[in-house]
Amino acid sequence: MIIQIKNYISGSVLFECDKDSIKLAVEFAVSQKADLRGANLIGADLIGADLRGAYLRGADLSGADLSGAYLRGADLRGAYLRGAYLSGAYLSGACLIGACLSGEKLDKQPLFVLGLTWNVMITKQQMKIGCEFHKIEEWWAFDNDAIIKMSGKDSLKFWNENKSILKQLWENHCK
Repeated sequence: MIIQIKNYISGSVLFECDKDSIKLAVEFAVSQKADLRGANLIGADLIGADLRGAYLRGADLSGADLSGAYLRGADLRGAYLRGAYLSGAYLSGACLIGACLSGEKLDKQPLFVLGLTWNVMITKQQMKIGCEFHKIEEWWAFDNDAIIKMSGKDSLKFWNENKSILKQLWENHCK
């Protein structure tokens, strides 16, 4: 099946190939170092896709399922990710400056904290711990029951041990 990846504004074809799915087509385009700037990938099923080093600057990935996708070093500057599902996505080294995450326009790189029980991504307005992605004010307001519902008693232990450190990192990151 011929799949075309088009620019979401002009409709011009950015990349075309014969693949069985949009995921395979996007992975192939990335492997060929295709310039997918401004690509229309709205609602694309990219679960577990290997998109390391992808050039997706300004791409529209709203509603795309990027769970488990490998995006190390991907250029997502100015990408529109509102409603994109990023659970388990590997974003280390990805450039997200100016990207829109659930309505948040990033003016600087997110802060990543790796090596804890769960990896953490901190932006000015949101924080992702493991697969839980919430607004900052929600994180600070969660009670013990809400935290336990996320991943049991392990999550409460993690939260009690790291909440003040994460809050301080967030405050410093926002300066």
